[in-house]
Amino acid sequence: MITGTSSGLGLALARAALAGGDRVIATARHPEALDELVRQAPGRVAAVRLDVTRPSDITAAVAAGLERFGQIDVLVNNAGYGSVGAVEEIDMPELERLHATMFLGPVRLTQAVLPHMRARRSGVIVQISSMGGQLAPPGFGAYCSAKFALEAISESLAAEVGPLGIRVLIVEPGAFRTEFGAGRMHRSRTIIEDYADTAGPTRAAVDRMDGSQPGDPDRAAAAILDVIDAGDAPLRLALGDDAVDAIGAKHEQLRADLDDWENVSRSTTLVRAL
Repeated sequence: MITGTSSGLGLALARAALAGGDRVIATARHPEALDELVRQAPGRVAAVRLDVTRPSDITAAVAAGLERFGQIDVLVNNAGYGSVGAVEEIDMPELERLHATMFLGPVRLTQAVLPHMRARRSGVIVQISSMGGQLAPPGFGAYCSAKFALEAISESLAAEVGPLGIRVLIVEPGAFRTEFGAGRMHRSRTIIEDYADTAGPTRAAVDRMDGSQPGDPDRAAAAILDVIDAGDAPLRLALGDDAVDAIGAKHEQLRADLDDWENVSRSTTLVRAL
């Protein structure tokens, strides 16, 4: 079951899964956008309407998938969109919509499929995060906050369901040749000049990135499917040179800060009087 399969990585994942002989519950807010995918593999694709921000849609989509194919072996929480703007510039309703789509939606879907996976003691939950699930550049605070939250709950989830035979995979792509920087990118309507030198360059980079991203969605989809089937799969999978480099640099900075301030950090331990 893959959310957001009308374009981008979701569509690439659906095509790759079908090429590998799998059956796919392909979901989108407008299922007619999946007609071509259905034609590619008659009988092996269930096109299901799903707006991940609507709990009733989630219940109905999972039920439809189970009715069609009998079980859900892999859930891929992929639906989402980008957002750029300084924290002060982001409208609260937009922040709420962002989290409803990329955090609460995946959590609700995960909860909806887990009873079936627990009953079989088998299954894989794939959370499509981002390198922005581990670092948050200026201008991407809203987007990254949803991805940070998704990674946190998924890390806890992995420890909870692992003993039950269920695996969790957090995928952290860099910039891939999808519509992330195009019309689906939300841009804050408010622009505050004081952030021109911080969030400003990020906004400008987003405006010119569409069509120039270095990542290949088809190769990303193939890599994800390979790792799903791997016996020694990691909890997190970075995808792309930019993701590997940026996440690595973030980890190095965290380690340096921890080491540099270790004495201060440890000085807070309660000292009991003799």
